[in-house]
Amino acid sequence: MVLPYGISAGFAAVTLPFVLTKVGLPVAVSASIVAVGISSNIWLFLWGPVADLTLTPRRWYLIGDVAALTVVAALTAVVFLSQVATSLVALPLGRIMAYTVADPEKGRAAGWYQAGNLGGTGVGGGAGVWLTSHYSIAMAGAVLAATMLMCALGLFFVPDVRVAREGTVGQKLRQIGAELRDLLRSPIALLAIVLVCSPVGAGAASNLWSAVAPQWHASPDRVALVTGALSGVASVIGCVLGGWVADRVGRWWSYFGAGVLMAVVATWMALAPHTMAIYSAGVLFYAAVTGTAYAAYSAVLLYVIGRGAASTKYATLSSLGNLPVAYMTAFDGRAHDRLGAAGMLYAESVVGAGFTVLFLVALGRIKARARTPQA
Repeated sequence: MVLPYGISAGFAAVTLPFVLTKVGLPVAVSASIVAVGISSNIWLFLWGPVADLTLTPRRWYLIGDVAALTVVAALTAVVFLSQVATSLVALPLGRIMAYTVADPEKGRAAGWYQAGNLGGTGVGGGAGVWLTSHYSIAMAGAVLAATMLMCALGLFFVPDVRVAREGTVGQKLRQIGAELRDLLRSPIALLAIVLVCSPVGAGAASNLWSAVAPQWHASPDRVALVTGALSGVASVIGCVLGGWVADRVGRWWSYFGAGVLMAVVATWMALAPHTMAIYSAGVLFYAAVTGTAYAAYSAVLLYVIGRGAASTKYATLSSLGNLPVAYMTAFDGRAHDRLGAAGMLYAESVVGAGFTVLFLVALGRIKARARTPQA
């Protein structure tokens, strides 16, 4: 059911950069357009309370799914609006998971949720590139829009979560405010906020693989295959594995481990010969690790938000969690134009690994203080 969210993001993050760089625009310009589009997710907190106070998750899902069909257009402003629309798909699903999934299984739920998100990105991006190359961008948008509408059939198989009817709107808003205050006072929530705002596990290079593909001598068909169907499969495997690890080993270890692996993959891809085979292997490994990181990220969110005002809390943390995707996409684009493709990957690796080390040191000190008896 989260496929429309991923398909729309994939079309904006993979197909559009491919088309724009093909007609001669610099990678940095393409990266900026993608960054503007995905930055819409930063503003999720604005309509989270609306989702909590008004319609049921099923109705919001349908509204978002239909509105997201603006993906057929390719202007920057419309890219932004299409991503706003698809957020109305993600928010109600977050609420449904928060209320209906048992706590010991939320890691797995997060993994499958991100499998739909990233798998959909692969479908939307890869199929978009292939259809654009062989037909037209309008045909690509139409086919993907029809696919997104079909996903709404999943509503018949999930329980709905009713909106509380008692109390005035003002009373409900105050209750949401109280839930948010409690969230922000929780040490574990504050730690999660800092983590999701960091570049660890952002996977921003995924938004530029189609734009930098010529530097690995990758053909359009290879880009479509690798960033599309194969990348979607790799992401799904990574997501499911990440959800399993989050439930059994721990959310934080899954999160940091994925961040380190992502830096390793990017560094290897930069060091290896720039051939089409290396491009294919690197993109697929990177997609799998990104899936693991995103599953751990969603598991952390579901653990932290609890149940009360779930859409609002999920939207607030998701808004912050989308910041690094936007700023790291723009960062990667600038790094590419200044340092080249290898320099872009080195820069992303250094930033991601550096922040991972800082967080591990900080966590070690926090645990040491907790073990030290207070005078």
